[in-house]
Amino acid sequence: MVNLVAAQKPLLHGLMKMAGIIPHAVEIDSGTAMNIWVPSETLSKPKKKSNKKKTATIIEEPLIKPPSKPVVVLVHGFAAEGIVTWQFQVGSLTKKYSVYVPDLLFFGGSFTDNPDRSPAFQAECLAKGLRKLGIERCTVVGFSYGGMVAFKMAEMYPRMVEALVVSGSILAMTDSISAATLEGLGFSSSSELLLPTSVKGCKALLKVAAHKKLWFPDRLHKDFLEVMFNNRKERGELLEGLVVSTKDTNIPKFPQRIHLLWGEQDQIFKMEHAQDMKG
Repeated sequence: MVNLVAAQKPLLHGLMKMAGIIPHAVEIDSGTAMNIWVPSETLSKPKKKSNKKKTATIIEEPLIKPPSKPVVVLVHGFAAEGIVTWQFQVGSLTKKYSVYVPDLLFFGGSFTDNPDRSPAFQAECLAKGLRKLGIERCTVVGFSYGGMVAFKMAEMYPRMVEALVVSGSILAMTDSISAATLEGLGFSSSSELLLPTSVKGCKALLKVAAHKKLWFPDRLHKDFLEVMFNNRKERGELLEGLVVSTKDTNIPKFPQRIHLLWGEQDQIFKMEHAQDMKG
């Protein structure tokens, strides 16, 4: 039986290419690679060359050109990879900006053999990948988990990140915030909430994540589970790597302009967290 979610991927990829972005694998370090959707005009087509003995065809790496417009980097949350999260924003943004949509490690084909699962490591790899693509300055937009990575990237690379837009996220997931949030939602762990293993769990996540009630057939929930929740072991480790001690948390002074975009009915990170950061 055809997986309905998987069947839509070629269509989504086609729409992204029509909007002007294409996927490109960037080697960050040995054993680490990140898939990043980049403006198509920044990559030249690879040339095919035959060796002297004509026994094989060698395909050269595409040449990378620097972006021609202000750069916006869209960083996804935990429930889905980059273009799935940002599919409705890319088309309008590419008219005025050079848009880059990364897949964080263990999402959308990005991987590493490094055991570090912290947001800081995600931020480091993303910054290295962007630099290899010729990006010196950018505005980073982060949603949920991607917001924590964006905050960390702005802290670690202030010369690269000139502005931040963060939606539904916090500076860091402290143990006190984690415990209070999970207790309020009725879940025993972050993995139970964000890495569902059943249609029932997928529905529970959707109920928490969406403001309005949305209905989908069980078949679609099942197909979504099969496609979007791979690398479960590593993603569980990412969730463990998120939580830090409240005592060890320091609020950095950001030199960048920061815009917080929040939902008044956000059940995971409530408005009071946004007010605390703003204050």
